[in-house]
Amino acid sequence: MHVFVSGRVSLDLAGTLKWRRHKQEELLSAGRDVAEWVVEAGLLTHPPVVDDTAVAEVRRLRELVYAATRTEPERRVQAAELQALADPPPVRSVLTAGGALERHGDLTAVLSTVARDAIELVGSADLARVRECGRPECTRLFVDDSRGKPRRWCGMTECGNRMKAAEYRRRQRRERGGLAAGE
Repeated sequence: MHVFVSGRVSLDLAGTLKWRRHKQEELLSAGRDVAEWVVEAGLLTHPPVVDDTAVAEVRRLRELVYAATRTEPERRVQAAELQALADPPPVRSVLTAGGALERHGDLTAVLSTVARDAIELVGSADLARVRECGRPECTRLFVDDSRGKPRRWCGMTECGNRMKAAEYRRRQRRERGGLAAGE
């Protein structure tokens, strides 16, 4: 299962390489992983065919997105390369006879759709609201859409709960230490 907490599909793709500053964890190791991510992201209804070359293309797009949207160090936008990936036709939304929504296309259409999302993000005012998770180990990026913009973590499940629990333990240790010293 993949995590989709970034607020943009392009940032969710960038999050498939976890812990960039520490011991990196690759979530898209093989074609099967990419195909699962594409379906879980809601980009296609049915898994696409993904060979090793396609895995490398997806990872390249991921790194282009990360470089163009990261908060530090300085952003680097490879506009021509992003545009080349965005130019082919994107994923098609299809309404079936039964009224169900399906998403059709191949991996090229998926890359186009994600690259278009990245271009729209980089070229919009939303880029100023991109944040990096406040958990020191985590490098996931997200768009802060919260009221007042106080969001600190990519998501509560993985990072927010751990940070809150660690802060609680620190407070408990301080309180116990303060009582022991004052007795």
